[in-house]
Amino acid sequence: MSSRLFLIIVSATLFQGCSLLRREEPQQTDYSPTSPSAVETTPVSTGGVYRSESSMDLFMDLRARSVGDILTILLVERTDATKDSSSSTTRDTEIDTGVPIIAGSPITYNGDQILNNEIQSGTAFNGAADATQSNSLDGSITVTVADRLPNGNLLVRGEKLITLNQGEEYIRFSGIVRPVDIGPDNSIPSTKVADAKITYSGDGALADANRPGWLTRFFSSPWFPF
Repeated sequence: MSSRLFLIIVSATLFQGCSLLRREEPQQTDYSPTSPSAVETTPVSTGGVYRSESSMDLFMDLRARSVGDILTILLVERTDATKDSSSSTTRDTEIDTGVPIIAGSPITYNGDQILNNEIQSGTAFNGAADATQSNSLDGSITVTVADRLPNGNLLVRGEKLITLNQGEEYIRFSGIVRPVDIGPDNSIPSTKVADAKITYSGDGALADANRPGWLTRFFSSPWFPF
């Protein structure tokens, strides 16, 4: 095979590997802040000190309850996973044909029996595997109420974007909150949020340095035959 044909085959394999290693983009979600619904205001009454459009309830609950309200999510995520497995198999086989008798006597050669056979075989397998994974995420992010569901639960979502001199880091959060779980300080731990989706990632020079190149990902992929 000529060197030119070999280079063509290698190039085609690498391009195919690049297409297989292309990451699927996750479904995009709008994390932009949600504006509150328009509220009808009453005309300003003249001749009085009290104005309803600028009044504040002295005993008003400041916890989020309506579309557009803000809510602080306390990120207290902890995950620990450990898995151990082991297996062992053993198999022994033994076959003895005995001494065949022909014409009343065994077959011998120079006085030694030659047709008796004995076969023995044995197989054994031992395997063990263990895996440990631990993740943690601490912090907080303030989100807005995007929708109020018919049962009173709140759909919240939002993001926090931090621009550094070497790139950007962002936290995105969405989930469903029960108003009864919201604390007096208008905050709720992330462990009490249903269908929570948390994304912590970044872009820029530092994030790119922590990612392997496409050629390394190709040789580490299951598509690489060797």
